[in-house]
Amino acid sequence: MGYETVVLEKKERVAVLTLNRPPANPLNRRIYEEIIQVCEELDADPGTKAVVITGAGDKAFAAGLDVKDVEGKSLVEIMDFLACCGEAYARIAAIEKPVIAAINGLALGGGLELALRCDLRIASEGAQFGQPEINLGIIPGGGATQLLPRLIGVARAKELFFTGETFDAQTALQLGLVNKVVPADKLMEVVMSLAAEIAAKPAVALKMVKIAVNHGLNMDLSSALIHEKECFALSFTSEDGREGLRAFMEKRKPKYQDK
Repeated sequence: MGYETVVLEKKERVAVLTLNRPPANPLNRRIYEEIIQVCEELDADPGTKAVVITGAGDKAFAAGLDVKDVEGKSLVEIMDFLACCGEAYARIAAIEKPVIAAINGLALGGGLELALRCDLRIASEGAQFGQPEINLGIIPGGGATQLLPRLIGVARAKELFFTGETFDAQTALQLGLVNKVVPADKLMEVVMSLAAEIAAKPAVALKMVKIAVNHGLNMDLSSALIHEKECFALSFTSEDGREGLRAFMEKRKPKYQDK
């Protein structure tokens, strides 16, 4: 399928989704609609075992909402727009495969919210982050007020929301917002190496650990531990679960079939 605002490439078991509205890759309704379509395609593709999301060019991952696309909208119209972008973010989070954000520049507003929906975030040394919506007289509308406090703590997240300040990659690393910071010219090499390493793992176990963590975070601890046991049992009784244990006992390398 051809896309207008994104580029989808598949490299062996890793799919790379590039937001393609350079130089700043602003987010409009069309790009959200195409993200939804891409997520459907990736979920249906058994050959894809890990997903990388990045931005075209070296200026921005995504510099936020395309303001021209929403300015002047009525309440009904803006709610419809938010439903579309909300579905796009939810689809990214719900992909049953690990998703890595390769943050190659600005990740502001909706761009940071998109990165928050990924499982892992690797940033270039020059990356910049922020939720600057307060400076426009609005607040985040794509999930940041709920996701960022859960990731970096309530007080620090509120400070970022209240001030609208932009911060650098090393600060993002200290906050626990990103997993790693690497030189810009090594970003995709590092991310693709990590994605390939993850893609070599058995698919059922990858899916079950993502489900256990993501769903468990929204449960009380007792329910989450029960949920973990259910996910464990599904991975244990999968063909690859059986193969992994047999290979361990037989002191050989397992031959996973992603079943």
